[in-house]
Amino acid sequence: MARYFFDFHDGEMHRDPVGQECEGPDEVRSEAMHALPAIAKEKVPKDGNKQAYTILVRNERNVTVYTATLTFAGIWLGENEPPIEEQAD
Repeated sequence: MARYFFDFHDGEMHRDPVGQECEGPDEVRSEAMHALPAIAKEKVPKDGNKQAYTILVRNERNVTVYTATLTFAGIWLGENEPPIEEQAD
């Protein structure tokens, strides 16, 4: 089995220093697909309504072999929109 490193990007790069062994491309893809929402759920933006989360998978030669991106986009609709604060002149 080969070792792959699952780096995470959310505006800042978080490099995986340890990695994990995977049997091949299908397992790499599966691990990325499961890890991405789990990591992103802990990082939902608290001061905005848009954020992209990306996993970049590197092989043992430090070559990126797979990427996956999950995007969060929140939109206020109608009556649920928060009140606009008036600015002081």
